[in-house]
Amino acid sequence: MNDEVGGKQRRARFQALCQSLRPDLLRFAFWLSRDRALAEDVVQESMLRAWKAQDALLDENAAKPWLLTIVRREYARTFERKRLPTVDVDELVAKEEPMLAAAEEQNIGELRAALMKLPDEYREPLVLQVLMGYSTAEIARELNLSGPAVLTRLCRARRQLRAACGEDTGLDPQE
Repeated sequence: MNDEVGGKQRRARFQALCQSLRPDLLRFAFWLSRDRALAEDVVQESMLRAWKAQDALLDENAAKPWLLTIVRREYARTFERKRLPTVDVDELVAKEEPMLAAAEEQNIGELRAALMKLPDEYREPLVLQVLMGYSTAEIARELNLSGPAVLTRLCRARRQLRAACGEDTGLDPQE
């Protein structure tokens, strides 16, 4: 009987933790997808996965990065299951579609693609800082790193991102 009460309390605590992190998870999923409905679906599926795997979360302080990872993987899974419609570019050119003039959206898409190609160890601190507004100290706590390690990873992430976007990083100061 005591185990049952402890299990209910643990589930209630886990549910409260998930609900408190939901806005951050939605913001992250929306940043990934740029589609509010898809972001909602991804977070919902992620919460289901997290609920089923809640015993794998040994430290509640690690819940946010754990859930962000689940969201990222669930977002990737949506494209494994779904076939996206394709567009014939030659046909668009022939019609002179305004869609072709969306250079700024293309740049944002290229930046997002370059960001997703960064190794996790560099991408996660950068996303936490830029998207989530975390300070260096908060990132260090979330990722269990020292402050100088976070600064180094942020510097390397920015340099790799700029290089991936075609900027010359040869004049950057060396570490």
